[in-house]
Amino acid sequence: MALAHPTDTDVDLVFDTRWRNLAARLEKRFEMPMDLDGILFLIGVQELGQGGRVFTKDEKVGLMHIAVSVLLARYGYYREVRRDADGWPHFERVKDLPRISGKQQEHLLKEAILAYFGE
Repeated sequence: MALAHPTDTDVDLVFDTRWRNLAARLEKRFEMPMDLDGILFLIGVQELGQGGRVFTKDEKVGLMHIAVSVLLARYGYYREVRRDADGWPHFERVKDLPRISGKQQEHLLKEAILAYFGE
């Protein structure tokens, strides 16, 4: 009897299940729906370390940028270079991101988020 090899569909189902489980756990903890943007916002707040306050619209965009930079730093694309006087981290690109589709970009971010949360 030959061993069965997982198909791309099997791998996608496992990945999707892991992602849904994380989102559900965060939704329960924060009592609000969690999509990719919401999770990026949470990571940005965590990394900034200034939670418990109201952020402006521009700051919310900045928080998501922090999150993406932190997540992609795991893959060697960015590194933190300094923190400004207000405690906001600043990053520089270390290497260019590969040319990938929007769906592949989303998958990469979700993969990095799962790793960030130890999933």
